[in-house]
Amino acid sequence: MINLASFREALHGAPIVPVLTVTEVAHAAPLASALIKGGLRSAEVTLRTSVALEVITEMKAAEPDLVVGAGTICSEGDVDAALKAGADFLVSPGAGPELLKALAYHDGVILPGVATASEAMARFEEGYGVLKFFPAEASGGANFLKALAGPLPHIDFMPTGGVKPHNAKDYLDLPNVIAAGGTWIATPTEMEAGDWAGIEAKVREAAELGKGT
Repeated sequence: MINLASFREALHGAPIVPVLTVTEVAHAAPLASALIKGGLRSAEVTLRTSVALEVITEMKAAEPDLVVGAGTICSEGDVDAALKAGADFLVSPGAGPELLKALAYHDGVILPGVATASEAMARFEEGYGVLKFFPAEASGGANFLKALAGPLPHIDFMPTGGVKPHNAKDYLDLPNVIAAGGTWIATPTEMEAGDWAGIEAKVREAAELGKGT
């Protein structure tokens, strides 16, 4: 896995992290290429398909400069499998005791999911300085994170879940948000159609969100 400094560097100027559900290994290389060409340097591949782990490996092989993480980490088995596949960082929707125990054995960028102030404080005490805020819109959205910035300025977040082009800037403008995860950038339907040019165009638009446009 990469360290937090490298993760922040990949997000600099391009703080949208595509959250990808990929159903075909053949989609990995052209997808990685579309992301890099469009100006995004990171991606999260959800472990929701049978080929997700192989997709992570193939995306890294196709574009070594792309920071590829594994999402939907829910168990010790997921942690081990994702790291063997070459994942640069790990993201979970939440964090139970057994998962936290498994994550504690590893260094690198790990973003456990939280939805409350108490969860955020607990994860920070356990050593996690950047957290996934999930499901973002359903859990209070940008206003919730804005409220946390005052009492918890030392904790950073990557909101995911309901983040779209129309509200992404609301999150990215907050001082405690380092990135936002977006599922709109490359949908399974677009990948099935082989619309890599269309995906690249959406990537370019997403990359502009981090430039104050």
